[in-house]
Amino acid sequence: MSTLQTLDRGLRALDIISRSPAGITVADLAKELEIARAICYRIVATLESHSLVVRADDGRIRLGAGAAVLSSRFVPQFQHAAGSVLHDLAERTQATAFVSAAQGDECIVILVAEPEGALLHVGYRVGNRHPLDRGAAGIAILALRPEDARDPDAVKQARELGYSVTRGQLEHGAVGVAAGVRAPRGAGLECSVGVVAIAGLDVDAAALAVQDAAARLSVLLTD
Repeated sequence: MSTLQTLDRGLRALDIISRSPAGITVADLAKELEIARAICYRIVATLESHSLVVRADDGRIRLGAGAAVLSSRFVPQFQHAAGSVLHDLAERTQATAFVSAAQGDECIVILVAEPEGALLHVGYRVGNRHPLDRGAAGIAILALRPEDARDPDAVKQARELGYSVTRGQLEHGAVGVAAGVRAPRGAGLECSVGVVAIAGLDVDAAALAVQDAAARLSVLLTD
């Protein structure tokens, strides 16, 4: 597959800048990109003209407001595209399906689908939040992060299995199964997909279903 070299360099520059909380100098950016400093200056100037980056008083390059605008538009587009995947998951498991995202040290529900015709299902609302280290959704997100010696056993197990299972952590009698959704580096989104039910959930079948849904959502994020 052929690519446009200049565009590729610009996007790579954005990725590098996004991973530099304190900003980055043009010289260091040029070194990371393995290009001449003069070319790097032109790339930065182009990104700057679209408000994607800014040059601070100290000369370091940081993300600009334009990047925040694009980021704010991403979640609604992702939610729209993910709807069919989540509906399929709810029907396949006959349980309430959801997508959750990390925000600070909390896990927030951003999308929900309920199974049609089910006599009983868990009511889960968009906007519900809970600590990131409690509940299957948050644990699945933590399992995608780099290993840390301080990781609790639940996170270590989820990393090994590829999914997390919790019982009664957020609601008495509720069983949750979730898998992390791998997003491209620099996307700024950490999320998971899962299902929750009060009774009758086949955990093994649900685990396969949420992993399949996670793979489909990951494709949506990378296409």
